[in-house]
Formats: sequence, structure tokens, C-alpha cells
Amino acid sequence: MTLTLNHGPLSAKPPDATNYRIGGPDHRLLFTDFPRRVRALFGGEVVLDSRRGMQLHETGYLPQLYVPESDLRTDLLESTDRHTTCPFKGTAQYWSIRTSDRSDRVAENAVWGYDDPTEAADWLRGYRCVEFEAMDAWFDEDEEIDGHLRDPYHRVDVRASSRHVRVTAGDDVLAETERPMLLSETGLPNRYYIHPDDVRRDRLEPSATHTVCPYKGTASYYSVRLGDRRIADAAFCYPAPLENAAKAADHVCFLADGVRTEVDGERVD
Repeated sequence: MTLTLNHGPLSAKPPDATNYRIGGPDHRLLFTDFPRRVRALFGGEVVLDSRRGMQLHETGYLPQLYVPESDLRTDLLESTDRHTTCPFKGTAQYWSIRTSDRSDRVAENAVWGYDDPTEAADWLRGYRCVEFEAMDAWFDEDEEIDGHLRDPYHRVDVRASSRHVRVTAGDDVLAETERPMLLSETGLPNRYYIHPDDVRRDRLEPSATHTVCPYKGTASYYSVRLGDRRIADAAFCYPAPLENAAKAADHVCFLADGVRTEVDGERVD
């Protein structure tokens, strides 16, 4: 994410404050080693098992894992008629995955590769990409992962802070603290997570919404109730965060239209 999105060096709008310029096309590709073993399961089968994975960083997109064809269960692949063309990579051909018992369990067009790539992306030859969402489970070494494979260039840091944080909705104060946990995440603004004792819990209603971040974990959401007014999914927390966000466990972060967060008297987005 840090390389290809927002103002990363491979994004469409790289930073200006540098003493260098990156030449070449505006749409950039970078193919780098992924440092750990990765496995993918579908229908009870291990369809991908690789210690030689590569991540493709591409302007405007999250990184994608590509593995050598020999690290796939090619006996489970069925060639399809689908082809797509990318001006930067070439024409991709697709395969579906069917479980070995030839049941009705099929992941349609879940694998693609560029066997005749453009000259500038010739290093893609012989590699395959598997659609993350089409698989039943993914493992980074022996840990199951959600969301998508982590980018080694992306990080999360949590620091204890003494900044004065005040959260309001109109004239109602929802939270106020001088002991927030400040969470910095690559490519995103700082977020302020507030201890539950410093939050007006009577204003929060549990929501059915949950989201998954591969760097922080699974977030649980709350709506804010202000009399007859309700702001849906206005706050969230991580009850059981991943290791890099552990210090923010159970702390509440507010982020929604209609909610204002001020830090040391200044509004933050």
C-alpha cells in the first residue's frame, strides 16, 4: 500500500519532496520477493503452497501475490475461455479450480497468468496469481490470514499519547481524553483510539457491522444514538487486535460524517 496508493513512490501522484525523480511510465510495476511460505486451501485441497512467492506492486492497486506455476496443483486447474488485456502486463489467460473428486465445487476463473507478457513485464512469464477471495483459507506460514496478504512495506504503530482528544456530534460530547492511543498506519492519517472509560458508552449502540484489516484485525462497530438521531457505524474498536495493534485493544475510534474529532483544539479528519 505504501508504494502504490495515496502518495507512495509508485502511486499516480508520488511525493514532490524528494531529491530524485522516477523516470519511465506513470503506471509502474515492481516485482519483489515475498519472504514467507504461503498456502491457499479450496474444497479441502491445498491448491497453492509456495516458498517462492513474488508480490506485484502496481500503481493504484494493492499488491498481488504471484507464484511459480509449479507451486500450484495444476491437476486441479481447468483452462477457460476468459482473457483480459492489460496495456502494462499483456494478455492474461484464466483457469478455474475444481476439487479433485470432480464435485460441483468450482472456483471460476480464480487463477490467471501472463504467458506472453509485454516486453517490460517479461518477468511475469511462468507465474500465476490466485484470487484471494475465491479461496476458503490462506496461510502466511502457519497463521491463517483474513482480508488479503500483508504487504511488507505496510506497517502499523501504536503509541501512548497525552494529547487532548475531544469527540463531538453537534453539541453532544461523545468522548474526551488525555490518554489516547495514537495509531499510525502507512498511507493513512493518524487515528486516535480512546479508552472505554473516557467514552460516553450510553451513546453507543452495538452494530452488526464487522470489517477485517489484515494489519489490525477484525473491527466491531457502534452506532451513535442522540435522541431521535442515529449516526450509523460511527465508531469502531478491535476487541482482539493483531500484534501490531495490540495496545489499542478495546479502545474506541470515531470516524463518520456528523462526528467531529479535535486533537489539542484542532479538528482532524
